Amino acid sequence: MKIEQIYTGCLAQGAYYVESNGEAMVVDPLREVTAYLEKAEKDNAKIKYVFETHFHADFVSGHLDLAKKTGAKIVYGPTAKPGFDAYVAQHNEDFKVGNLTIRVLHTPGHTMESSCFLLIDENGVEKALFSGDTLFIGDVGRPDLAQKAANMTQEQLAEHLYDSLRNHVMTLSDDVIVYPAHGAGSACGKNMSKETYDTLGHQKLTNYALRADMTKAEFVNEVLTGLMPPPAYFPLNVAMNKMGYDSIDDVLKRGTQALSPRAFEAAANETDALILDTRDPQTFSEGFVPNSINIGLDGSFAPWVGALIPDVKQQILLVTEPGREEETVTRMARVGYDFCLGYLEGGVEAWKAAGMEVDSIQRISVDELSDLMAADSNLPVFDVRKKSEYMSEHVMEVENAPLDFVNDSMLLLPKDKTAYIHCAGGYRSMIFASILKARGYDNLIDVVGGFKAIKDSNKFKVSDYVCPTTML
Repeated sequence: MKIEQIYTGCLAQGAYYVESNGEAMVVDPLREVTAYLEKAEKDNAKIKYVFETHFHADFVSGHLDLAKKTGAKIVYGPTAKPGFDAYVAQHNEDFKVGNLTIRVLHTPGHTMESSCFLLIDENGVEKALFSGDTLFIGDVGRPDLAQKAANMTQEQLAEHLYDSLRNHVMTLSDDVIVYPAHGAGSACGKNMSKETYDTLGHQKLTNYALRADMTKAEFVNEVLTGLMPPPAYFPLNVAMNKMGYDSIDDVLKRGTQALSPRAFEAAANETDALILDTRDPQTFSEGFVPNSINIGLDGSFAPWVGALIPDVKQQILLVTEPGREEETVTRMARVGYDFCLGYLEGGVEAWKAAGMEVDSIQRISVDELSDLMAADSNLPVFDVRKKSEYMSEHVMEVENAPLDFVNDSMLLLPKDKTAYIHCAGGYRSMIFASILKARGYDNLIDVVGGFKAIKDSNKFKVSDYVCPTTML
C-alpha cells in the first residue's frame, strides 16, 4: 500500500494518490493531471477511481481530465448532482482498490454533498481518512459557502457539520491518520494548522471544533465567528467543478501563444483583455507595459488572481519572466482562469526594444518615509495588509486600506496628492499600486520592505494592540 500527499503551497491544497496491488485512486486532484499519470505509470498501476470529497470552491479539480485520460470512474458522496458522467455513492458504500477498501462517509455541513473517504487495509484496520473540507488540521470547513445552493442558512449547515463530525468522524479510531484537502493559508477555514496531516486522536485533543463537551449551539457559534467574506471566484469554481470545463491541454495551448510586441499591443487595444504581469514586484516597478496589473508568480499567486479578477472568463494577456509562461497559465487554470490569449514574447525587454511606452512605480526606503512623516504629521500613508494584521500591529496614524477589499480601499486614497503605501513585505502593496495606477492614481509611492522593514528600523511608533480572535 502506498499513500502519497501531493501538496501545493500556493493553494494550500492537498491531493492524494493511493496505490495497492496494481490499482490506484486519486482524491481531489489538481487541474493538471500529469503528476498522477506519471506516478501510476511508475507503479505499473491503473487509476481506477477519482474520489471527489465535494464540489470545490477554491480550485478547479482535475477529475474530468484524469477520468478521460485513464478511464477512471469519478465518485462523489450522496446528494451530489454533477453535470457529467459520475457515480454518486451511498453512505457506507465500499469500493475496492487493490487490497484496500474505501468506505464513503457522508459528512454534510461544509457543503451538503461533502463526504470523507475512509481507507481500510487488507486486514480490516481503519488506516486513513481523506477528510476533504469536513475536517482540517486545527479547524473544520467553513459552513457558509453553500448556503444558496443548499437553500439553507449558514447556521443550519453548521448544525449538519456538528452532527457529521460527531456521528461519522469522531467515532473512528484515534490511530486513523487525517488527510485534509487544505492547510494554513486556505480561505476554506479560519484556523488551519501548518501541519498537513495528523492522527484523529491528536485532533480530538487539540482541534477546538472537536471538543467532547461542546454543545451544538457552542459549535455553531465558534465555527461561524470571525469568518471573512469568501473570494468572489469561489462560486464560479464550484460551477466549473459541477458542470465541466475545457481540457487543461486546450487551455495551455491557447494561453502559451507567443505574441510579438506589436501583436500584443494590438490584442490589448482590440479586446477587453487585462494585462497581467507576474514578475517580481521590484522588477515590475522599474518598468512595465502601461495599465498592467502586477501579481507576482512567486507568492500566493492563484488566490490573489481569484480574489482580484472578478470574472473567470476575463481575457488575459501575460507578461512573465522568460520560461515561466506555461507555469503561469497552469496556475491560473487551477482557479478557473482559462481565457489567456497569449504572452509577450521576449517580455518587457522586447517591448522596450520595439520602442513602446513603459510605465513605472516609484518606491522609497523606510528611512525616507520616516523623514517625510516627521516633516508632515498628516502625510497620507496607507497599510494595505488585511484588517486582522493591521489590528494586531500597525504604525500609529497610518490608515488601513486592505488589498482584499481594493474597490472600497481605493476610495480612501487621495487622487490629487501623493500617497504612500506598504504591506508586510512588498508583494501586496505592488499589486495594490498597480491596480490603482491602471485606474488613474498616478501619485502612489511604495515603501520598500513593507511593515517588516518599518518595524525593524525602530523609527516609527508601532501600536501594541492585540487583535481579538473574532477579527481573524
